[in-house]
Amino acid sequence: MSRREVLRQARHERVRKRVSGTPERPRLNVFRSLNNIYAQVVNDELGQTLVSASTIDKEVRESVKTGGNTEAAKEAGRLLAKRALDKGIKQVVFDRGGYQYHGRVKALAEAAREGGLEF
Repeated sequence: MSRREVLRQARHERVRKRVSGTPERPRLNVFRSLNNIYAQVVNDELGQTLVSASTIDKEVRESVKTGGNTEAAKEAGRLLAKRALDKGIKQVVFDRGGYQYHGRVKALAEAAREGGLEF
């Protein structure tokens, strides 16, 4: 792992000490790779992923050219919000995974908010 990734992992672990998803308010987790972005809504008490969306999903792939840009992240955020609302999840706690709230992470979060999620 690179130094940057080690530092991100340390930030993520520090945040995870305090941020936890409950059945009433699950955690929206973000993972960003070089070519894609992944998001999932997790109930940490049961260790269950309730909803997930990413830029490799068929619905997102059809509408964007590549998975590694902000436009693709917006589509993934919209899809995640739609799936969460279909399951009755309206409020979440946001876990940006140690990444800066900037670029693709910000685009995904704002699109999820526009889609109806509250955090």
